[in-house]
Amino acid sequence: MDQKKGIEALNQDFKKYEQVKKDQAYHLSEHADVEQFDAEYVIKTCDMRLFFEGGEEGKKKFALQLGEAMEGIGFTILTGHGIKAELYDQAEKKIQEFFETTTREERMKYHARRHGSVNQGYFPMKETTIIHPDLVEGWVFCRRAFNFNNDPAFDESAYWPRTGYEPFFRNLCLQHEKLIKPIMQSIMRFYNNDPHGYDERMTGTNFGFRFNYYPPITQEDDASGAGRMLGHEDVDLFTILPAQSVDGLQVLNRENGKWIRLVAPKGSIIMNTGDYMQRITNDRMPSTTHRVSKPKEKLLYGKPRISFPMAVYVWEDEILEVLPNTGEPKYEPIRAEDFHTRITSKYYGDDYAKSK
Repeated sequence: MDQKKGIEALNQDFKKYEQVKKDQAYHLSEHADVEQFDAEYVIKTCDMRLFFEGGEEGKKKFALQLGEAMEGIGFTILTGHGIKAELYDQAEKKIQEFFETTTREERMKYHARRHGSVNQGYFPMKETTIIHPDLVEGWVFCRRAFNFNNDPAFDESAYWPRTGYEPFFRNLCLQHEKLIKPIMQSIMRFYNNDPHGYDERMTGTNFGFRFNYYPPITQEDDASGAGRMLGHEDVDLFTILPAQSVDGLQVLNRENGKWIRLVAPKGSIIMNTGDYMQRITNDRMPSTTHRVSKPKEKLLYGKPRISFPMAVYVWEDEILEVLPNTGEPKYEPIRAEDFHTRITSKYYGDDYAKSK
């Protein structure tokens, strides 16, 4: 598809790729002339201290909070997670430095390609997908890009264009990994299933840790009609996204078709569920549409925007199967890699779904 057409395209133009029910219709780019905003809906906040400090009763309360938020809109704001806001401040500065001090030539040596289910490596400006000219540079690092086992033979240069970044971001990933089982256990508990039923799959699981660098918006970019990141649904179980210092994240309210501007408190984590989760919860937890738009205040157009989401998957050979107690199964069991690549073929081309 011509990317210029993607600015006017609707998500339903790509419905054949979806592996879960998605009846909502929206433009991939922001269309201020036809879209409305929802200023009344409040994204719920869930306090993880209930899980970590509240004993069994606290775990039950947190599971109820999280489950209701996820079933309601598929997004929540997590507080009390135990990760210091200063770590996120440092990460934002390092990612800006990462993109602004490396050359395009250096970055292109790591041009993204598929490894397993996930396209890993560097995505140049306007190349996040083939269907829309996103105004962002990205870089996806998966587990193999981090020396979690302290292997002396680990080759940092195979994944990182400069030394010194891997240890810092390895630590950040380890901090986020501490949240994966509590989140999944709470979702299992919400559906009256064994809270530990996914523990083995969530131990050392597959993930995509992404750097997003949105450069300052030029007059040309502003006039083009392209969005900073197209409207989409995540493919994963759930995404862990530290709150950003520059606004732009918008969430679609499926109930009324309006967009919600999501601005989370400093140091908090935005969490949303993805296609894997919608599949295994039998459509109970929706993979909610979101996008990154230009900042509301034009004064911020000249400032780069940084984000670093961590998408939590399962490994390729795991089977995605509808959980008990979520109703009569609407979906057949499916291998995770098949599920993942059939969906993401809309972004990378039909050949992406072929077996590797």
